Amino acid sequence: MTAQIAEEISIDGETFAMCTEPLAAYFELGGNQFKFAATCTALWRGYVGRWELLNDRLYLVGLSGTLEDGTEATLASIFPDYPLRVFAHWYSGEVRMPQGKLLNYVHGGYASTYERDQFITFDRGVAVARNTTVNGVATGSDDSEGYEIAAMTTFPIRHQSGKDTDQCR
Repeated sequence: MTAQIAEEISIDGETFAMCTEPLAAYFELGGNQFKFAATCTALWRGYVGRWELLNDRLYLVGLSGTLEDGTEATLASIFPDYPLRVFAHWYSGEVRMPQGKLLNYVHGGYASTYERDQFITFDRGVAVARNTTVNGVATGSDDSEGYEIAAMTTFPIRHQSGKDTDQCR
């Protein structure tokens, strides 16, 4: 599997790549009534969530993607009663946020290793623990910092308007 496009989380005004997919747990609990289209090999789940940690609570604050029928998926289309933010009460688990320079690229899922991993553990959407793991120090001084993917293949998606796009969201 190709390395995947990360979700994003905002913490105290700073944005981090998030190599965890809390919305998948929501879909598993309620039966996924939404079928997303895979627009590229780096986005097999078909959507990207934007999250915020506010007062130790995890909120979904944005969603972009394409449904199988070609319509745009947004926070409002998935959670019509909560178009601005949704408290992630369904999520218990650990969120991983890789930081620093790349140490080892793995062309699959979120398996690449970075200098540090910050973890936040959640219990029903509430942060209960935080820790950071140091994985090593990169040797290249010109290497970029932060999570990124190295390659992907995009697929054309036909929207209801009849227009084809091949952009990966």
